Amino acid sequence: MSDNQFAQQPRLPDPIFHIETNKIKPNPFQPRRVFDEDALHELANSIREFGILHPLVVTKLETPTEHGTEVEYQLISGERRLMASRLAGLERVPAIIKSVPSDRERLELAIIENIQRENLNPIETARAYAKLQDQFGLTQREVAVRVGKSREAVANAIRLLNLPTEIQDAVSHGKINESQARLLLMLSDIKEQKTLFEDLMLNNLSVRQLRSRIAAKKAETAAGEAPVPAMPDPEMNHIEEQLREALGTKVRVQKEGTGGKLTINFYSPEELQAIIDKLTKTKEAAEAAALAEAPQAAEFLPMEEPAAPLHELPDLSEQKPDFTV
Repeated sequence: MSDNQFAQQPRLPDPIFHIETNKIKPNPFQPRRVFDEDALHELANSIREFGILHPLVVTKLETPTEHGTEVEYQLISGERRLMASRLAGLERVPAIIKSVPSDRERLELAIIENIQRENLNPIETARAYAKLQDQFGLTQREVAVRVGKSREAVANAIRLLNLPTEIQDAVSHGKINESQARLLLMLSDIKEQKTLFEDLMLNNLSVRQLRSRIAAKKAETAAGEAPVPAMPDPEMNHIEEQLREALGTKVRVQKEGTGGKLTINFYSPEELQAIIDKLTKTKEAAEAAALAEAPQAAEFLPMEEPAAPLHELPDLSEQKPDFTV
């Protein structure tokens, strides 16, 4: 068979194994955190009647023990199906075993599988993107390439994490939609965001009504302030972009005279530590580079006694040698 004929052969499907449910561990990198109990029971009833239509995806974990090797499996995708299968009383579930060596690849696969099935809510998606940035050091552009989204989509998703916790929870549980949440981000003051959020929940405002109230609020705020023309600073914008790419989070640079203020956003203690680690590594690299370029220290030897000036030397031209026998 020629190389061309071999290349045209259809790819064989992955083999499916039936694995005991009690041997499958949850995926610690599973981005999904909200599971509807009623939906799980409905899925369990469907599994009892029709079985599992799409196999789970797992990776094998082998641990040496005194009596040999203990084999377990870690879930990559299919957590709802596994939970519903346990509710349905299944002892085994169909699964595809994949070799996934790194934690980052497990997280990427879990995110991609959930996004393709549209199982993640907007906040879960945003937190998953932020985790790829902060825990694994990816830029927003690299995250976008891995999950098949545009960089703008990734950046807009992560911006939702700037909202107060109660608003994020409302988005997670479907009390407000993503469009309404993005509109609340148009208000920079957190108190104003919370006030308008309460109004939104109380009066069930539409997107159009919410946009109208935000515009009125911004106009009211602008009227109470002295008009200060804000000219965009291309240099500052470029610096902010560089910092955002390097740190993987929202950064704001405010110039005040010859000085200014730098604001770095973070969304959890882990993300703060990741930013500190990046800054520390940058500082260490800069110090190492400076040390490598520094000239070698010169060796200092003890100075000899200075020679007498020429005009102080005795005139020996007229002296006769003194021979003593």
